[in-house]
Amino acid sequence: MASSPFLSQIPINNKTISFSSSLSPSFPFPPSTLSHRRRNPNALRVQAKIREIFMPALSSTMTEGKIVSWIKSEGDVLSKGESVVVVESDKADMDVETFYDGILAAIVVPEGETAPVGAPIGLLAETEEEIAEAKAKAASKAGGSSSTSTPISPPATSTPAPAAISQPPPAPAAPEGPRKPTATPFAKKLAKQHKVDINKVVGTGPYGRITPADVEAAAGIAVSKPSVSPASPAAAAAPVKPAASSSAPPPLPGSDVVPFTSMQAAVSKNMVESLSVPTFRVGYPLTSDALDALYEKVKPKGVTMTALLAKAAAMALVQHPVVNASCKDGKSFTYNSSINIAVAVAINGGLITPVLQDADKLDLYLLSKKWKELVEKARAKQLQPQEYNSGTFTLSNLGMFGVDRFDAILPPGQGAIMAVGASKPTVVADKDGFFSVQSKMLVNVTADHRIIYGADLAAFLQTFARIIENPESLTL
Repeated sequence: MASSPFLSQIPINNKTISFSSSLSPSFPFPPSTLSHRRRNPNALRVQAKIREIFMPALSSTMTEGKIVSWIKSEGDVLSKGESVVVVESDKADMDVETFYDGILAAIVVPEGETAPVGAPIGLLAETEEEIAEAKAKAASKAGGSSSTSTPISPPATSTPAPAAISQPPPAPAAPEGPRKPTATPFAKKLAKQHKVDINKVVGTGPYGRITPADVEAAAGIAVSKPSVSPASPAAAAAPVKPAASSSAPPPLPGSDVVPFTSMQAAVSKNMVESLSVPTFRVGYPLTSDALDALYEKVKPKGVTMTALLAKAAAMALVQHPVVNASCKDGKSFTYNSSINIAVAVAINGGLITPVLQDADKLDLYLLSKKWKELVEKARAKQLQPQEYNSGTFTLSNLGMFGVDRFDAILPPGQGAIMAVGASKPTVVADKDGFFSVQSKMLVNVTADHRIIYGADLAAFLQTFARIIENPESLTL
């Protein structure tokens, strides 16, 4: 049938539907074509679609999600934009909406189970007649997932591969010809040292490669390595077993093994990733009497100490943009256009860093209000991705627990993190030798040494100290 840009095949349950339209005499189709369209109203067969509801990527670090609960049940009629299921990502619980109208025909992944990002978790049918077909499709997907797991056993047959690898060694005959033999750099050095013609040495390495042992054997040097190598299989086999047992010791009697939650797994991944970044730490003592006095004044208005510290850090970062920069590829770094202060918050079962975006542009009272909203959403696990993964500088405060100092681990993708200790009375001697008692607070900053150097961090901390010790500018 000739195709037309005005007519298309749309699948809806193999039912016949007819289209009617009024066409003006000037329409550029020949009369025969138009009459043919009128005489064949059944020419278009439209089948209903069974659509898949996929596991969405709710954050840049999410690889799988857990179904917390299905808001809708099988057989419920859904409208576009309606919440269908609650998914637990690595940072928050989020509602997943449907992009189409239809009927929730089948739930592929039940509550409490996980699925990788992009995997189907439910099926949506357009008509009731399609529900049975959707359920069959869901059953086949469940069967397919189990069958896909069985082919994993064939790798056991890959063990004969060493036999294939053992066949190439006859290649040492090749170096005996006119072709120049290959040798390791150390083997060449030994050959020159012992005056051995390397062209006459037969290599025993992979593909006839000449090894240092081959050169020493040609020079007639008795090496202890050959005597060790025959015993090495037995000797090597012995240490392997203790290593395996020591790496995974059995749990103590009565112990409980608890798997990571999605959030704990994400924190673990980020902490391990941070180990690849070369960092250094700088501590700086601050006099906090003026800050403590300001806090007592603004506390009744809903301002928190976290908001004061975040505002002070943001104002200091304006003057030292390199501390707000980030290096993600190891080849370049980025001066971030916004100052987004992420603040570490401990919640039940994990740790999250809600972000105060554009903290330098918000006044202290609006910043405090926004911070309270973020904390409430974090504890309810309702943060949106941009509310926890857009930080450019992180603040971690344990002062409220009486901790006087600590070091924080640098989050991946950021240039620095500040650890804030408690403000405590301290005896201080002035330049004239007179003693007084002042409140002192110690801050430690961990920074990415690829982009931030000691002088940069020292200058930033001096600016931060001036703001803390003269905090009137925080309320402007």
